[in-house]
Amino acid sequence: MTGLIVVLVIVVIVVLIILGMAIHVVTQYEMGVQFRFGRVIGTKKPGLAVIIPVVDRLTKVSLRIITMPIQSQGIITKDNVSVDISAVAYFRVIDAVKSVVAIENVYSAIDQIAQTTLRKVVGKHTLDEMLAETDVINADIRKILDVTTVDWGVEVTLVELKDIQLPETMKRAMAKQAEAEREKRAKIIAAEGESLAAAALGDASDTMMAHPLALQLRNLQTLIELGVDKNTTVVFPAPLMSELGAFLARESAAGAATGAAAAQPAVVGTATARRTPRTPTQSNQDNERKQS
Repeated sequence: MTGLIVVLVIVVIVVLIILGMAIHVVTQYEMGVQFRFGRVIGTKKPGLAVIIPVVDRLTKVSLRIITMPIQSQGIITKDNVSVDISAVAYFRVIDAVKSVVAIENVYSAIDQIAQTTLRKVVGKHTLDEMLAETDVINADIRKILDVTTVDWGVEVTLVELKDIQLPETMKRAMAKQAEAEREKRAKIIAAEGESLAAAALGDASDTMMAHPLALQLRNLQTLIELGVDKNTTVVFPAPLMSELGAFLARESAAGAATGAAAAQPAVVGTATARRTPRTPTQSNQDNERKQS
């Protein structure tokens, strides 16, 4: 009886081991590659997969997009600038059979080919192109990787440059270049502003020449602006003083002419000739003429 129980226990254990080897669960994001005596006989879709123990072997392959960081690479650009660049690659398996049969370790292979491709592509560009045209570099790297990895059943979906480390001397040089560029733009903007201001002042001067009173109004407005801060010193512009002097002279002349015109009717007909007093010299000359 005891021996029978032992046999039954052994049979149950063997059956459980066989079922464990025969029954597999393939997850939704996986694909199973089935080998029989070392040969690929097909694939297993997500769900419950049953194989023949010992005879068959099932390898599961993930079909999800995998993020792989590309470690920093010391690269010399086309214009002989040494930079350290790191990137990140996104890829996924599109053919489970090729990813298992064509290459031993697809993840390590993609990591190595991505590093060499990054060094090759960046070395063909100058520093300015690398900083300004990262999209072009990313597209070139992805295109080269796709050509290589398509035989491995892998599709590279995206490659992005993640970090670019420049030497300190190059950072200082670029900072000086950027500062000089900003100064150039500032001077150009200031010159354009001076040109527009000069054109506006020319138009204003033409208007003031056509309307002399406009200059007086502008001078008075300037005096009002000076008096806002309660200054004790009043500055009169030279054109204002000259115009004011001419204005006062015209007013005085007009007043004198008006007074003379008012007084002239009262003295008409009553004017008497006044004899001018003669000097002693003139008297002596007259006497000499009479004696001669």
